[in-house]
Amino acid sequence: MADEALFLLLHSEMVAGLYRAAEQGEGENGRCTTKLESMGFRVGQGLIERFTKDTARFKDELDIMKFICKDFWTTVFKKQIDNLRTNHQGIYVLQDNKFRLLTQMSAGKQYLEHAPKYLAFTCGLIRGGLSNLGIKSIVTAEVSSMPACKYLKYSIISPL
Repeated sequence: MADEALFLLLHSEMVAGLYRAAEQGEGENGRCTTKLESMGFRVGQGLIERFTKDTARFKDELDIMKFICKDFWTTVFKKQIDNLRTNHQGIYVLQDNKFRLLTQMSAGKQYLEHAPKYLAFTCGLIRGGLSNLGIKSIVTAEVSSMPACKYLKYSIISPL
C-alpha cells in the first residue's frame, strides 16, 4: 500500500514540476506532455521486460492486449482494465472507470481540462510496453467524466 501512495505522489509531483517549470519560462506546455509521455515510454519498456521474462511468447496482438489489461495494469495500478474493445483491425479501446491517477482530482467538470496532463505518462507507459513486445503504436487518452478514462491504441506495425 505504501508503494502505491509513493507512486501517486511521485506522479503528481512530476506533472506539477514540469508544468511549473514551463510557467516560469523554462519550457512549453506541449513539451511537458511530450516529456511525460517519453518518461512513461521508458518505464513501460522496462516494466514489460521484467514482467515477461518468464512468460511464453504471445500468439497474436489480442493476447498482448489482454496481457496489458490484466497482468500489466494489475501490477502497476492494482486493478484490471474494466473494459477492452477492439474492431479486430488494430484499434483497441482500454477503459478504466476509476483510474487511480485521476481519483485524487475532483469529479467536477472544471478539472476535465487538466486531466490530459495526468494521462500522458500512462499513454507512454502503454506505448513503451507494446513497443517492447514488438508493436509500434500510437496511444491517446480521452476523458469524458472523471475519474473514468479511455486509452485508444492504434497499431502501426505489428510484426507478430
